[in-house]
Amino acid sequence: MADAGTGAGGEAGAVIDLNADLGEGFGRWQLTDDEALLSVVTSANVACGFHAGDPATMRRVCERAAAGGVRIGAQVSYRDLAGFGRRSMDVPPAELAAEVAYQIGALEVFARAAGAAVAYVKPHGALYNRAVHDAEQAAAVVEGVVLAGRLPVLGLPGSQLLAAATDAGLRTVTEAFADRAYTSQGTLVPRREPGAVIGEPGAVVGRAVRIASGDGVTSVDGRPVRIAARSLCVHGDTPGAAQLAARVRQALEAAGLRVAAFV
Repeated sequence: MADAGTGAGGEAGAVIDLNADLGEGFGRWQLTDDEALLSVVTSANVACGFHAGDPATMRRVCERAAAGGVRIGAQVSYRDLAGFGRRSMDVPPAELAAEVAYQIGALEVFARAAGAAVAYVKPHGALYNRAVHDAEQAAAVVEGVVLAGRLPVLGLPGSQLLAAATDAGLRTVTEAFADRAYTSQGTLVPRREPGAVIGEPGAVVGRAVRIASGDGVTSVDGRPVRIAARSLCVHGDTPGAAQLAARVRQALEAAGLRVAAFV
């Protein structure tokens, strides 16, 4: 599973995107340092109101992303503000498709007002992980993307989500996580398990360079895993995320990789 997709591959002049989750706040509460992250990343996964985000936040992030030349992506989620979108839900496919399209459409209003457009879609949290294995939920997400305008889909290599997107004729983009542990099958270790999140900055930076260079990582059970990815994610809610993202970008460029958006 981990070998699916197209990655930087360690070739001379290889290009890698750097994305982060932004706009993760609501009202007076703000989790992500959006302004600092937007000075580093090339793609912004903007919360669309279902796991975080509100209209004012979405508008502000879109304006700043557009001004800085950062691509705007819709980070769609289960309707789960209280659980930050990290609780899996059994949403009927037709309802989930409509909710995905609704979230994309809401963000598109603010992206266009800022002189840009929503460039891609990435599920968040439990929906992202569910769509790795659940073909029905993955197909519902893709149906929502098609309803909203047939945008590229960002997801885990080998996932049901990217398979469904390919079947629908959508462009797919593979991604990897420098700050998450992997199983030997190339899937993410669930957050509830020890060691699922890599917290040591030096380790995250090193993993980012190895993934982008085509060398892969070591799974939690000690096996080598090659992760072919066109985009690298640094989670915006990680403490010190902006500084970590800056270190990752500097290390990628020092390794001879060009950091640029995939759309």
